[in-house]
Amino acid sequence: MDRKVRIGIVAGEASGDILGGRLMAAITERAPDAEFTGVGGETMLAQGLKGLAPLDDLAINGFKDPLLRLPSLVRLLRRLCRHFVSHRMDAVVGVDFNVFNLMMERRVRKHGIPTAHYVSPSVYFWRQGRVKRIAKAADVVLALFPFEPPLYDERGGRAVFVGHPLADDIDDADGTEEGRKRARKTLGLADDRFVVALLPGSRASEIDFLGGLFLDTASLLLDDFDEPLFVLPTPTRRVYDRMTDTLATRQVGRGLDVKLIHGHSRTVIAAADLVLVKSGTATLETLLLRRPMVVAYRLGRLTAWTVRRLQKSAYVALPNILAGRALVPELLQEDAEPARLAKALVEQYERSQTDDDYLRCCAHWHEALRQGGAGKAAEAVLSLVDR
Repeated sequence: MDRKVRIGIVAGEASGDILGGRLMAAITERAPDAEFTGVGGETMLAQGLKGLAPLDDLAINGFKDPLLRLPSLVRLLRRLCRHFVSHRMDAVVGVDFNVFNLMMERRVRKHGIPTAHYVSPSVYFWRQGRVKRIAKAADVVLALFPFEPPLYDERGGRAVFVGHPLADDIDDADGTEEGRKRARKTLGLADDRFVVALLPGSRASEIDFLGGLFLDTASLLLDDFDEPLFVLPTPTRRVYDRMTDTLATRQVGRGLDVKLIHGHSRTVIAAADLVLVKSGTATLETLLLRRPMVVAYRLGRLTAWTVRRLQKSAYVALPNILAGRALVPELLQEDAEPARLAKALVEQYERSQTDDDYLRCCAHWHEALRQGGAGKAAEAVLSLVDR
């Protein structure tokens, strides 16, 4: 780039701030005079973002919060759009935070400003009709998975596979025995214990649906493994308190050796011999760390019924979606009950000790998703500026 480039960029949560900061750094490497304006957190501000509002102004939770804060969110949306249009940004990037950012992108695009949306909504799983609406908002979607661009191509949109940041962050060595020992040293866990990682989620509703279920399942593993240690990472104080209450009140929890660790979920996975994990991004982390896993999830009956009617993918767990087959057991709703989960965990561990298919698949997808994502995303954004 031989001129100053002005990029508008908006992230709405902590994960987007990290992703946005990496994108900004990669753009600056290619266009040193680039200027960034928008909304972000500490990571993006450290990369030179001129903030138009604090990241907390976009922080919303649950279903009621967006409704209560709708007037202030609408005002912020209008203010951002006015600024980006009046200052003639060369491109505007929305980082995840789909509803807000897609509305913003659509508005500024009508004024001739190129737009990019970083992280595709999960159209591969359900509501594929959204692709047409996304295409009206974003000139290009920066996709994390290789199966996403064809879905956009088929429906008149454009997406570019840039790779997944987790695949860039996780080193091959983290999935080895040495990596396991390093993780255990970090967490203060003994090398000779059989460690089962329990990851029921980070939301209060997930803990309500899965916290007790995972402990019930753990109690059924006591006879299958020699003095197993169950390690459960708690991302927030609220989750820690909820799980502490669950352990104290459930009879099943009193015979278990359970260690609650604040944060460090990836390190907990790396330290484990076996993982019981809720469906979500943590399943991808577990795959990249080469740990045997069983995936579980439960929703309220009405929500589950709705999701099943709209679901397009044959699988829910990301490892299975990537592989296009049942690479790991996924037990959902009524199938997610302690006896079945415990049986699947034992079988999956035994299989991992004798069958290299899982490890080969882990290595394959690690390589496939490791694309230097920030760099590819930066090139896609700057191509909009050139165009």
